[in-house]
Amino acid sequence: MRTNLNKFQRCPGCGNFMIHLAIKQALQELNIPKNETVVITWIWCSSKMSQYIDWYGCETLHGRGVPFAIWVKLSNPKLTVISYSWDWDTYGIWLWHLLHAARRNINIVHITWDNQNYALTTGQASPTTPLNIKTKSTPEWNTTPPFNPVELVKAAWAKYCVSVPCTDLPALKQAIIDGIKYEWFAHINVQSVCPSFKKW
Repeated sequence: MRTNLNKFQRCPGCGNFMIHLAIKQALQELNIPKNETVVITWIWCSSKMSQYIDWYGCETLHGRGVPFAIWVKLSNPKLTVISYSWDWDTYGIWLWHLLHAARRNINIVHITWDNQNYALTTGQASPTTPLNIKTKSTPEWNTTPPFNPVELVKAAWAKYCVSVPCTDLPALKQAIIDGIKYEWFAHINVQSVCPSFKKW
């Protein structure tokens, strides 16, 4: 984490704090030089991750984190490249970027913060919201079946696809370490809390 940072733009209790810590610990444990690591994020509060970690980072355009990460990796294959975004962005608005990245099998790690709702826009249903859940956009209940993120990405030929809870820091850190060590595309779905809008 940057030493001069004194304010986080996250809700208290957000799962992003644990993911942030797990990424930091994984990179430190692997002892990868800071100038050989790039953390790439998309927009909104999840995108602040690249600003809060003391490695190279880039906050890209909405939904463009994965293709940008691929471009960085192809430009310099020696770099450790981590892409990070929300479930509604990864599995909804820009799903095709994720699936083609998995199919191309470029050596990056993509982490999805899956809190099962569009939290930034105050709690609408996302592609991973469970059935029969009330949200801002489904005030009676959600009638659309959710994606299984791991099976979805496996269907696009990715081999390293795992899902871990944000509350299990050792497992989350190990998943990131294993993803970095894996020589091809790695996808980590982080089952996350959302104290502001996930009420189930």
